[in-house]
Parts: sequence; structure tokens; C-alpha cells
Amino acid sequence: MVASGEPGANELSLRGSEEGRKMAGMGSPARRIKPATIEDLLAIPEEERRHEIIDGELVQKAMTNAVHGASLLGLGSVIREEYGRGRRSRGPGGWWLVADADIAFAADQIYRPDLAGWRRERMPTLPKEWPIRIRPDWVCEVLSPTNRSNDRVRKYRNYHRFEVPHYWILDPMDETLTVFRWTEPGYLVALIAERGERVHAEPFEAVELDINELFGDAEDDEPTEG
Repeated sequence: MVASGEPGANELSLRGSEEGRKMAGMGSPARRIKPATIEDLLAIPEEERRHEIIDGELVQKAMTNAVHGASLLGLGSVIREEYGRGRRSRGPGGWWLVADADIAFAADQIYRPDLAGWRRERMPTLPKEWPIRIRPDWVCEVLSPTNRSNDRVRKYRNYHRFEVPHYWILDPMDETLTVFRWTEPGYLVALIAERGERVHAEPFEAVELDINELFGDAEDDEPTEG
């Protein structure tokens, strides 16, 4: 028999559950942060909008430095020369190649890869909508000191999740090019190249890539005499 003034079993149980909930909540945020949406991107002034949504988080892309920009321009121009032309091209053609295009893979995954490509057989014309909602066939990210973990881990996992067939990482710090090929268990490393090498990398095998040139310091042609 419970003495007068002492809590009963049911009241003890209720108090215990309340205290347990309070203890469990100690050190945790009061409420879960709401995932970023496309509206959050649109709220940023267009001239300042260099952002992505990665796993529901609004992330600002790193500012492009000289080395980053030279690598991006060098790689994009040499591939476009052969693969980005129209039907009259002597090269393979057959691709749309775009820099800094906003691509929506899902509501919580909106990326702006440094370079992206689509086979024209899958995407006959460039879409006018923003963001693009057609999965690219090739993506290349140029690493910066502040975005390495995003491109090498978070976006890497999601590019595989959304079945991007070819993913390239160009690293100006290590001066390497890494080429990944999609397989069901995970990305397969198809090629790693460094300074001093010339390679043919899928899916653009018709192009010979001079790794030195990608980092902006290929040797000039020998001057002609006379």
C-alpha cells in the first residue's frame, strides 16, 4: 500500500518517461534543420549564386583560382574540339558539353559540376529549363582545397547512386587525373594519370590528353627557322 503523499506506480512511470525524454534530448538541437530546397537557391542573387545542394545542405562552391580555371579550360577545350562539334565535324561529335550547369538529380541533390556532358542520342537538344533534370553521361570535377571532401566523398557517392556512367576528378594539387567507370557495386578506377603522361580516357578515347597541358604548362612548339 502506497503511503499518503507518495507517487503511485503509474505516476512514477510517467515521471520516469518524461525525465528520460528530457535526458535523451540534452545536447541535441531543439528541432531538425529543414533540408535546403530549390527555393533557397533562387533566393540567392544570380550574380552570387555559386551554390549546390548536397544531401539537403546548401553549400557554396569554392572560388575558381588561376590553376583551377586553367585546368578546367584546358580539359574542356580539348574534348569539345573533337566531341562537341555538330554533324559536320570530322571528329566523333555526338556530345553536348557544358560548364557550370545546374543539374537536379533529386530535390535534395542539385549540383553544379565544373564540366558535364550528355550524349546527343539521349538528349538531342540542350534543355532550356533550369535546372537541367536529365542525368549527364559524364561529369568532371576540378578539386579545390575547400571542396575536396564534397567531390571525393559526398558527390562521388551520389553520382554513383544516380548512375552517372563516367566520373572524372582533376586534381591540380596532386596534378593527377582519375577516371571512374560506373559498375553496380561501385565506381571502378579505369585510369589514373599524372604529369609527363599522355592518355586516352573513356568515354573520350579519340582525344589524347597531355596531363602537363591540363595544368597549364605544356611545352611550346619549337620555333621555326628563317
